[in-house]
Amino acid sequence: MPLAYALALAIVLIMAMTWGVLQIQVTLAGFLNSESIWSKAQKQAVIDLDNYALSGSPDDLAHFQRHYDLLESDRWGRDAIASGHYRKQDIDEVFRKGNIMPASKPGMIFMLRHFTGAPHLRASLDAWRSTDASIDELGRMAVQIQQLYAKGTPAADEITRIRQRINTLNAFMEPRTNLFSVEMVKGAIWAGQMLFWCVIGAFCLAAGLWLWMARRIVESIRGSEERYRLLFDSAGDAIVMVDRRSGRVLDANRTASAWTGCNERELVGRDFTSLFAHDPLDLENGLPPVGSREGDIALTSLLGRGGAVRPVETRSSLARWGDTEVSQAIVRDVSDRVAMEHERRIAAKALGSIAEGVIIADADRRVVTVNAAHVEITGFTAQALQGVRFDETRCLADDRPLPDSVWRSIELGGNWRGEVKSRRRDGSTYPELLSIRAIRDDAGQVLHYVAVFTNITTTKADQRRLEHLATHDLLTGLANRTEFERRCGDALELASRSRSCVAVLFIDLDAFKIVNDSYSHAIGDRLLARVAERILAELGPNDLAGRIGGDEFTALVTGLDTRDEAAHVASRLLAALAAPIPVDEYDIVLSASIGIASYPLDGETPSALITNADAAMYAAKSEERNAFRFYSPIMQADARKRLQLASELRQALANDEFRLVFQPSLDLRTGRVVAAEALLRWQHPKRGLVMPDNFIPMAESLGLIRRIDEWVLRAACAWIKQWEHERVAPIRIAVNVSASWFGHPAFIEGLQRALRDYQVDPKRLLLEITESAILRLGEGTHRTMYALHTMGVGVAIDDFGTGYSSLAYLKLPAVVCLKIDRTFITGIPRNADDVAIVEAILAMARSLRLYAIAEGIEDEEQHEFLLRAGCEEGQGYLYARPLEVPDLMRMLKSGGNQPPTRLRLVPPPRAG
Repeated sequence: MPLAYALALAIVLIMAMTWGVLQIQVTLAGFLNSESIWSKAQKQAVIDLDNYALSGSPDDLAHFQRHYDLLESDRWGRDAIASGHYRKQDIDEVFRKGNIMPASKPGMIFMLRHFTGAPHLRASLDAWRSTDASIDELGRMAVQIQQLYAKGTPAADEITRIRQRINTLNAFMEPRTNLFSVEMVKGAIWAGQMLFWCVIGAFCLAAGLWLWMARRIVESIRGSEERYRLLFDSAGDAIVMVDRRSGRVLDANRTASAWTGCNERELVGRDFTSLFAHDPLDLENGLPPVGSREGDIALTSLLGRGGAVRPVETRSSLARWGDTEVSQAIVRDVSDRVAMEHERRIAAKALGSIAEGVIIADADRRVVTVNAAHVEITGFTAQALQGVRFDETRCLADDRPLPDSVWRSIELGGNWRGEVKSRRRDGSTYPELLSIRAIRDDAGQVLHYVAVFTNITTTKADQRRLEHLATHDLLTGLANRTEFERRCGDALELASRSRSCVAVLFIDLDAFKIVNDSYSHAIGDRLLARVAERILAELGPNDLAGRIGGDEFTALVTGLDTRDEAAHVASRLLAALAAPIPVDEYDIVLSASIGIASYPLDGETPSALITNADAAMYAAKSEERNAFRFYSPIMQADARKRLQLASELRQALANDEFRLVFQPSLDLRTGRVVAAEALLRWQHPKRGLVMPDNFIPMAESLGLIRRIDEWVLRAACAWIKQWEHERVAPIRIAVNVSASWFGHPAFIEGLQRALRDYQVDPKRLLLEITESAILRLGEGTHRTMYALHTMGVGVAIDDFGTGYSSLAYLKLPAVVCLKIDRTFITGIPRNADDVAIVEAILAMARSLRLYAIAEGIEDEEQHEFLLRAGCEEGQGYLYARPLEVPDLMRMLKSGGNQPPTRLRLVPPPRAG
């Protein structure tokens, strides 16, 4: 009886220890499983967010959100359990999201609640908590990136900055994640060691009770030892007998010797666990250590000679050799099975992770399985499609079923690829790019079909948007020049067949540049959009409007019987564009000039019609404005002349064809020449002398005016320097400056460079600019004026009183002079209005301490009146026309006195 009681007690103890070990093992397996999932989720979240920042793909964002939600759920569960304030349903949901074994939940909650100070567990939890702030920042960055892509394609530098921040966070979290994993594994090893020794203790207790029985068992075994040895050595699996007490090898068969590369003597006495290499398979599958309990099965790696490893499956069973309790470990080679399982897992993971939908169907095209992307795109699960042919939910773009040619091409060994329309579970359809291939056996029979598809809804929408952008103006939405010419070509073909007329209207806004200069370019852009709307409103449903650049529009009018009918459309357009156009808080009034060219009279190609309509528009703008003109061949000749002038003007600067003449300015009291105005002339090699009125507008439109202004300024400085060298009486030289050059950022630097290069006293130079130009320059005028004042260069307001008046600029420090325009001088002293205006200007100049210069003085009466009115200087044909440099030199060397004399000839129109 005592032996029976001892046996019962040992059994109960072993069972209790076994149950306890099992529970702790399950708990440890749960911790290790949770650690693996958390670590993978954290790393994958960083990868997904980086991919999303780079591509903006919603799929990458969805992947990131899934991993981020898992991390947030695990963190909440950790803190809730540690605090003790939680609901069981919430914790169950956390374990479900984390895919943690349900059996491990009680043990894990118990450990997190009461044993956070256990060896290695505290360090792992601290490492876990240290990543909380970084994970929160990843979540915020995902929202930031989503907002950036919602506004359009982000700038490349913004994406680079965000990705650098993601990498910084990853660099911070990665060592802590690794520390978390290492400490968790160390904790598991520590717990395993403790459990191991507890089990060994239990086994030792049981072995002590059964030691005396071992002798009797050994005696009974000895008789069958030879038969056992024969079976033992001939087994195809490696069999190793292990002493349960010491864990050392007691015996091994020939297969074990062959696989390990050790003979029987070398194996006997070795620690059984030293025969195996650490294999991640044990941790991944949560299997117990090899041979720990009877019936245990474990996957591990057997060490061979030279460090070679062999994947094996071990199955342990208990036996007795006499009085010794042993474990019989049967080690089976599972290399082929492990390789196949590894390939299967890789294929399954790849299939589940790709963004394209995948369908695997049988030989009858009935769905067998689908991947996660298929479910996400279509809403159909594999169960919902069981028994359904996958081509039943798809058709061609015109709703016809997939033709037999698709399956014939696949039967011939090909791969069919094309665009189809697919139906979702909710009944909606979408376009997809489908690829189908057959899987065959060795005999060539079809076993399965594999279909891979991509939802191309976004791609097609982007394609349509890009096509629209490629053919339409971004600002107004009208057709661009390429699209207008294409549509015009189609209209010409139709008109040729129907013997009808087509007209192209070229519309150019008058003085649109003033709108940009006076309001802003933003207002100008919105005005162009309103103009486009008004043009469209006046056209018919079959007509077309286009914008070919700047403030130039075109209209294609079809279905005309004669070209004269286009005049009605042009009149309506002029009336619509002449009406005030509300833009923000402004009502802008402008006009347009329209040229008309028709098919077949004025051209037979789109480019010819547009070119001829442009020539007609230029004629309308030159002759009248706010008018339309029909094309005539003479207009094209004028256009060619303008183009030739533009080309020659570009060469004039390079060939040094410009020169200066100077019109003297006299002191009205003494008659002495005190200044001269530098006037530009173009000495054309073929046309001869070209006056500024004939080429300055062209220079402004070509953007050459700044270069010409700079040439004039440097040439004037060069003459001042030369006259100083020749000891000519010093006079002030006035240089006209355009608004384009005066407002340019490089103007002050260019002026300083010219003064420095020619060593000219700044007081010898006077810059003339019109008041209208000053008003167009805006706030930049103040900076330029202060800079000129600092340099000592004076500014004269030219054509004073003829432009848009704003007296505020007269207070600017650089302004020293007012030039009274010749339109006011012509009528004095007989015209009372002109007299009043001139006297008012002179009184204003005296009050502001400015001196006045009257220009355009042509008779003695004007001279006498100005002298009596207190005008200090004057210039005009009464004193001298613009002079060549030698003539001016003779006048200056003679003392600079030029007594006014009555003109003998009627002067030509003013050229300067």
